[in-house]
Amino acid sequence: MLARVISYGFIGISGYPVIVEVDVSMGLPVIDVVGLPDASVKESKERVRLAIKNSGYKYPDVRITVNLAPADIKKEGPIFDVPIAVGILMASGYLAIDSDSLKETLFVGELGLDGNVRPVNGVLPMVIDAKANGYKTVILPEANANEAAYVEGVNVIAISTLTQLLNHLNGSAAIKPLQNKSFVELAARTHTSNDFSFIKGQQMAKRAMEIAAAGGHNILLIGPPGSGKTMLARSACSILPDITFEEALEVTKIHSVAGKLKGTQGIITERPFRSPHHSSSTPALTGGGTKAQPGEISLAHYGVLFLDELPEFKRDALEALRQPLEDGIVSISRVHASVSYPANFMLIASMNPCPCGNFGSKNRECRCTPYQIQQYLNKVSGPLLDRIDIQVEMSAVNIEDIKVSSSACESSKDVKERVNKARALQLERYSGKGIYSNSQLDNKLLKTHCKLSDDASALLDRAFSSLQLSARAYNKMLKVARTIADLAGMEQINKEHIAEAIQYRGIQGKYWR
Repeated sequence: MLARVISYGFIGISGYPVIVEVDVSMGLPVIDVVGLPDASVKESKERVRLAIKNSGYKYPDVRITVNLAPADIKKEGPIFDVPIAVGILMASGYLAIDSDSLKETLFVGELGLDGNVRPVNGVLPMVIDAKANGYKTVILPEANANEAAYVEGVNVIAISTLTQLLNHLNGSAAIKPLQNKSFVELAARTHTSNDFSFIKGQQMAKRAMEIAAAGGHNILLIGPPGSGKTMLARSACSILPDITFEEALEVTKIHSVAGKLKGTQGIITERPFRSPHHSSSTPALTGGGTKAQPGEISLAHYGVLFLDELPEFKRDALEALRQPLEDGIVSISRVHASVSYPANFMLIASMNPCPCGNFGSKNRECRCTPYQIQQYLNKVSGPLLDRIDIQVEMSAVNIEDIKVSSSACESSKDVKERVNKARALQLERYSGKGIYSNSQLDNKLLKTHCKLSDDASALLDRAFSSLQLSARAYNKMLKVARTIADLAGMEQINKEHIAEAIQYRGIQGKYWR
C-alpha cells in the first residue's frame, strides 16, 4: 500500500515542499530511504522504528521504501522523522485516513526514541512559505509553536508526542490550532540596557552615530583604549528605529534556519547586534560550511554588525565584506549548495590608532615606531575604508566629563526621536522605489534626491580634489550630507551640511596617507 505525506525542505531561507512517499510491500523486514538523504535523514529509520514501537504501535515487519521527492535535491536534518512515521502508519493501515485528505497539510519534527517530538530549525520560514503556496495546516513540534504563532492565515497544530499526533489524525482527540500572537504587544515590552546618557563626553562621536543611525550609514571609530568606542557601538541599537513586523519576520527566518532561536519568544523584537571576535574566520562572518549556513553579516540583517579591534581581523575576512556592504546580499557557493542570504546591516567598526593605542594622544606617549604604526593601519585596506561612510576620531575622556551626571546627558530616547523623524522623511521620499534609507541610494536616485545649493556644490568639488576622494567616496559623502539635511528637516542640501559631511571623511588622510 502506498501513502503520501507532505513535509518541507530548505535551500538557504527559502523552502520547498517535499513529498514523503511510503510504500509497504511483502518481503524481508527492511526500510530503505531514497531521494538524496543525508546521514541524519538516513538515520531517521531507527528513530522512527523505536518511536512507533514505544508509542504502543506495532512496527510492520515488511519491506518499507521511503522516497523523498523531488529526488534531485539533497535532503538534510531530522525534520522528516514525523512525516515518515505518519506515512508508515498510514501505509500499514494503522491510521484510518487517506493521502488526499492531507494534501494541504505539512508535517515536520524530529522524533525521540520514546515517541516525543523534538524541535527543528527553520520553522518560521517554512510556515511563511507554506502559507504562500496555499497550504492550510502545519503540524509541528510544540517547542517551535512560539515562532509559528505570529503567521496569520495558517492553522498551526503543535504536538509534543507521536501518540498525540496519531490521536488527532484519528479524530479521537483533536488538537485546537494555535491562536495568533501579537507582535506589537511583545515588542512594547522590549527594552535595551544601553543608553546614550551613560556615555560621557564624545559629543562629535555621538553626533556621528546619530547621523549613521538616521541614514543607515557605516561608521568607523578610531581612538585610544577606554575612550568609549565599544560603549558607543553597543548603544547604537537604542537609537535605531524600532524594527517593523515585516523586518522582524525576515530576521527571525535567518536566525531560525541558523538554529539561534532557542529560549526566545519565537520572534525577534529588536534589531540584532552581532559582535564577532576578531579571530572569526571568513565563513563565520559571511556564512558557509558544508550546509552553507548564514554567517554573522546575515545574522546582523536589519541590525548592527560591530567589528571591535578592526585591524586584528584576518585580512581575507575583512575583504569578504566588501561586496555585501555594497549589495546588501551575500552569495555562498559550496559543493552541496549555492544560496543567497540577505545582509543589509549597519557596520560599526572600531580600532586603536596604533598597536599601543596612544598615537596622537595629548597626555600619553606612543611607544610605537612609524613603521609599526603604518603596518598596523595597513591591515585595513583602502577599498574597505572607501565603503565606510563616516569616520570619526575619538580622544580620551577628561575628568570633567566623567563627573557629569548621566541625567545631564542626552538620552537615547531623545536621539531616537530625531532619528525616527529623519527616517520618516526618507520612507516618504523613496516610497515605491524599493529603498528605505539614504545609504541605499544608487547613482540615478542620487541625482534626483540630492539637490545641492551652488555654494554647497562648490565646497564638495573642492573637497573632492583636496582629499583625493574616489567616485564612491564622493557619493558616500553626498549620502551623508543628505542625512544631515534630513535631520535638520531641510529638503535641499546646503553648504553647512556638506561641511559637516567632510569632517567625517578627513581622518582617512591623516592616518592612511
